[in-house]
Amino acid sequence: MTGAAEPGPTEWQAGPTVGVGPWVDEHDGPVPTDPRYDADLLATGDTRNVVDEYRYWTREAIVADIDARRHPFHVAIENFAHDANIGTVVRTANAFAAAAVHIVGRRRWNRRGAMVTDRYQHLMHHDSVEDLLAWARGEGLAVVAVDNTPGARPLETADLPRGCVLLFGQEGPGVSEDAQQSADMTVSIAQFGSTRSINAGVAAGIAMHAWVRQHADLDRAW
Repeated sequence: MTGAAEPGPTEWQAGPTVGVGPWVDEHDGPVPTDPRYDADLLATGDTRNVVDEYRYWTREAIVADIDARRHPFHVAIENFAHDANIGTVVRTANAFAAAAVHIVGRRRWNRRGAMVTDRYQHLMHHDSVEDLLAWARGEGLAVVAVDNTPGARPLETADLPRGCVLLFGQEGPGVSEDAQQSADMTVSIAQFGSTRSINAGVAAGIAMHAWVRQHADLDRAW
């Protein structure tokens, strides 16, 4: 498990209207000496896409703080055809403080949609669904496939396990047959329009929020 992405693009900036400028003694008080603070950010300002609580903090300090509050659910997405939704899944998992995001299949994925939140989110890779399932069993985690298939329980009324892996498939074919057969349960998202499926990144966000509604301590949300 790793807490940082491989070297990549400069972190997405929110812009000066959202961020903060250099630390100014006469306005902000003495310059912090707490090791969580980044000297360069204190000197130049911080316009990263982070909550105000983490302004001027180093990336390592932010990850450590989130680690102390992460939720016991994991998110896994199959990547056998280079799925473009993975970045969105990672970004949403970061927002909900998921324990980790698991990429199943190809290692390479389009990081643009993650908006560099993968720097703050633990990522794991598994070559196959079988490898993911073996890892989950070893950790005592239930595997919950999310797909609109016959026999699936409605996500809206299902009781999600507290410790679990929410597993999502490819855009189009959905969760692979092996994953569906081996999962502890399969849940579906209620739809009412003409399309037979919804975007995998959107489905992941809906399922993660369903877990949050059932298990998270909302008093700890920003």
